[in-house]
Amino acid sequence: MFHFLLPRLTYAPLAAFRNVTAAIFLLISPAYAETTVLALGDSLTAGYGLPSDQGFVPQLQAWLAAKGSDVKIVNAGVSGDTTAGGLSRTDWSLSPDVDAVIVNLGGNDMLRGIDPGTSRANLDAILAKVKARGLPVMLVSLRAPGNYGADFKTAFDAMYPDLAAKYGAVLADNFFFPVINQQTRLLDPAYMQADGIHPNAKGVAKILEAVGPKVQELLARVAS
Repeated sequence: MFHFLLPRLTYAPLAAFRNVTAAIFLLISPAYAETTVLALGDSLTAGYGLPSDQGFVPQLQAWLAAKGSDVKIVNAGVSGDTTAGGLSRTDWSLSPDVDAVIVNLGGNDMLRGIDPGTSRANLDAILAKVKARGLPVMLVSLRAPGNYGADFKTAFDAMYPDLAAKYGAVLADNFFFPVINQQTRLLDPAYMQADGIHPNAKGVAKILEAVGPKVQELLARVAS
């Protein structure tokens, strides 16, 4: 009788141990390690005028994958969106699976000549919502041209570093800098679409040379 009970007493604990070990392995498996980043923006994020695999988000995801990062970038870019539009979408865009946020807004505010004070208030509210969720955030800055006057340019240009400092955000300074011709100080047509406003596929790749490392800095904050 006891001879038949011994196998049960010997193997049951081992089976339980194997089950626990398997469960731990699944929990730490790379398949469960993917980080989700929300990219909240306008046409620059959406990939306006580009093939579906050549926009900012797909190129960024490919760039990060090549660097060994298991990341899913959610494209929350809406062409034509202002900071007000981005603010109106923030709450429902911040789904429970989001681990970090990239905010790239303000270009359409600038093109429409919207008061920088209004743009600043909208960006401030977006960052406050992200902070309330306890998520790391990266803010992408732009530079205003001089045709709106010195006061407009000063106020617009300053809102990004000011808000990044206020919320402890990673600052990706001057989105278009990599595609500016350093001799003419103008956007280089070789990296721009025909409209002169949106980067082409080569331009996006050039921009990612500067923005990509900043996103890596953002991801490091997720892991810490």
